Amino acid sequence: MIQSIHRLYIATRGKGLYEITRQVADWVSESAPQTGLLTLFIQHTSASLTIQENADPTVTRDLSEFFERIAPENERWYSHQAEGADDMPAHIRAALTATQISIPVLEGALVLGNWQGIFVFEHRDAPHRRSVILHLIAE
Repeated sequence: MIQSIHRLYIATRGKGLYEITRQVADWVSESAPQTGLLTLFIQHTSASLTIQENADPTVTRDLSEFFERIAPENERWYSHQAEGADDMPAHIRAALTATQISIPVLEGALVLGNWQGIFVFEHRDAPHRRSVILHLIAE
């Protein structure tokens, strides 16, 4: 049994989904596991992780638009506005998505479906440097 930990830094350019599948898959491959479980954890409260379709870019555009509608900026009832109009909506969006996901590993590779990709979902307007921790438990 082995355990490995790695940190990815993802530069975002503002709101949207940023695919990180290749970086994650490359690290898993370098770790040379036979079978195991990979856990990803994002260390932020205004960004999240998701597994979504990575073949058709309209999926990520529609997801972004959906979250704009369910957690809009500049709502008068938001109390938390210390970091700007996008701050509280970013926290709401992150609460509705995931900060941690797990993916099986088989024969040294991620067990993702044909159209599945791993994404950092940035919920803030400004560019950020997001930290994603990868934790692999494997044989």
